This record gives sequence, structure tokens and C-alpha cells, in this order.
Amino acid sequence: MNVVVVGCGYWGQNLVRNFAQLDALAAVCETQPKGRELARSIVPGVTLLSDFDEAVAIGSPLVIATPAETHFALAKRALLAGRDVFVEKPLALTFEEGEELVRIAGERERILMVGHVLEYHPAVKRLLELVRSELGEIYYVYSNRLSLGKVRREENILWSFAPHDVAAILRITGSLPTEVAAAGGTYLQPGIADVTLTTMLFPGGVRAHIHVSWLHPYKEQRLVVIGSKKMASFDDVSKRLEIFDRRVEIGSGDPIPIRGEGTLVAFDQTEPLRLECAAFLDAVGTRRPPLTDGATGLRVLQVLQAAQRSLEQHGAPVRLGDARVTSGAPA
Repeated sequence: MNVVVVGCGYWGQNLVRNFAQLDALAAVCETQPKGRELARSIVPGVTLLSDFDEAVAIGSPLVIATPAETHFALAKRALLAGRDVFVEKPLALTFEEGEELVRIAGERERILMVGHVLEYHPAVKRLLELVRSELGEIYYVYSNRLSLGKVRREENILWSFAPHDVAAILRITGSLPTEVAAAGGTYLQPGIADVTLTTMLFPGGVRAHIHVSWLHPYKEQRLVVIGSKKMASFDDVSKRLEIFDRRVEIGSGDPIPIRGEGTLVAFDQTEPLRLECAAFLDAVGTRRPPLTDGATGLRVLQVLQAAQRSLEQHGAPVRLGDARVTSGAPA
């Protein structure tokens, strides 16, 4: 089940490392000399390729970790050649492109997996268990993904940072939102938003918001779920998952806040990316769809595209069913 990793840059090097440590790396395809040197430093003696057609010709499953604007074209070529594909997030830069990839994968009976690594995080899996067993009715969810850099030139902050959070929130709520709105600011490069705040309305009145920025004084990656019985918070920077016996009770008098203690929740410390890579190998071997299959990636694209449309309309809400009419790469 050895794979070819295409791209050994900022994130691709982590995939190279993990597949090598899983003893499942056939080769690395990298067009840039700097990337090839990086691959050699991680896996001395690794087979290096500089042309994507060579990578496809090997016959192994392909792991695509190239810039986002190349995902669709490379994944399509690989699927049409009969290869199983793991493509980093986002699956593509439009819903229509993602839909085409899912269709091709289905017709060719190929595995198509999307790199939504947060869904493989043991803490997030444990959080999902708490949502189902202890939190009660879910009121709202929020996620902050903030840092100084890494600033992209190819896609805006929404498409660069938010796919992880969208995927996790869709998993927590168990449904697609009915309405999405997004607002943001552009400061560093013309036409490329550096900060966005996305809000989502789900069936039953559940709401969620996602705040992402690469123009922030400190790093924060926090996912919070508020329920009728308890609340939970996962801080991916400090690696802390906590559940709080806190709520507001409403009786015949004034609302009464219940301020119970917070309790740390233990979770497996295995690297999430290692689990994600192993999941791809398992899907290829068993022919069972992975947790983050093409359909999952398509749902995330649907939300992102609605948010992008709202962003372009200065925050006007977009009904999710209307998002599919938008086309063209996001700025």
C-alpha cells in the first residue's frame, strides 16, 4: 500500500514523514529543488520524481499536498488514471469542481479522501462522544483559528484555515446549515481576505461561528460547544479538552447561572496526522470509504462556497441551496 506524496512543502513534508514512518512511502514528487532536498533530509534515499505524470505512472495511490488551486486538476488526472487519491484540504476551490471529482471517483470505484485532519484528532473524537452523551441539547458552537501567518497568496484565509473547522462543526451538528453569512477584512494583499467571521444557522436553531485570521498577535485554536446541560472546550494549542458543569437554569424566577467546575478529559496522544494517514491506507486496503471521503469534502465545499458568496456580498446571508450557483476561484 505504498503511496506517492506529491508536494514536499510546508505541509507536504509532514505527510512524507508520516507515510515513511508507517513504512508506506513509495516516492515523493516535487518540482522544486528545495522541496526535493527537504524530502531527502526526511527520508534519505527516497525515490524522487519531478513530473506528475511519472508519479501517476508508478501505479500507487497518490497523496496530493500541492497549492490549493492545483488540487482539482491533479486529483482529476489521478482519478482518471485509476489511482486512489488523498487530497489535502480544500478538495477544490469550487463546489462544481469537487462534485466532478466525487463523480469520477464513484464511476472509477476509486478511494477519494480529503485531508480534514481535525476530524482524526483524538480530542475531537472524544469531544463528539461528550456532545452525544453529556452536553444535552446543543445551543451553539464556535471555533477560533488565529495566528500570525502563514499568509497565502493563492487563497484567502477562509479557504486556507476554515475547512478544518467547518468539517468538525458539520460532524458535531450532524447536518448542513440552512444559512451561511461571512464578513471579513482585506489588509495585506488586494482581494485576499486576511480575517473572516463566518456564522451558520442549522436546523432547529443551532448556530455556529468560525473566526479565522493570519493577522493575529497570538496563536489560538479553540473549539467550544455549548449545550443545555454542560459545555466543552478543546484548546489545540495547550492540548486541553475540558468539560464544564455550567449552564443557565430558567424556572419561574430569574435565570440562574450554574457555575460548576471544569474537568480535564483525557484523550489519546497519537499524532492526528498519523491517524489520518493510517486511515487512508486502511481505506485503500479495505475499499471502504474513509471518514473524510469525497462526499464529506463536498459538504465542506458547499459551506465554504456559500460563505465566499456572502463575503463578496458584504455579509449578506446566503441560503445554502443557492451557493451552488457561484463559480470561479475565491479571492
